[in-house]
Amino acid sequence: MIWIAVTPTLLAINLLLGPLMAGIPVVPRTIITVTIAVPIVIYGVMPLLHRLRRRWVMSRRS
Repeated sequence: MIWIAVTPTLLAINLLLGPLMAGIPVVPRTIITVTIAVPIVIYGVMPLLHRLRRRWVMSRRS
């Protein structure tokens, strides 16, 4: 589930901000990307995935 949450989030951030951060060296660019991605994943994407997984597991038990 982590991979499912992190990969699209990083992809979206890189697609949206990539042109703006093109002149920034790799390490600061990575720090900026991670600083944006981690809260999105932790507070947005992972809770949604946990709810979807719970529904899926419960529906399979029926």
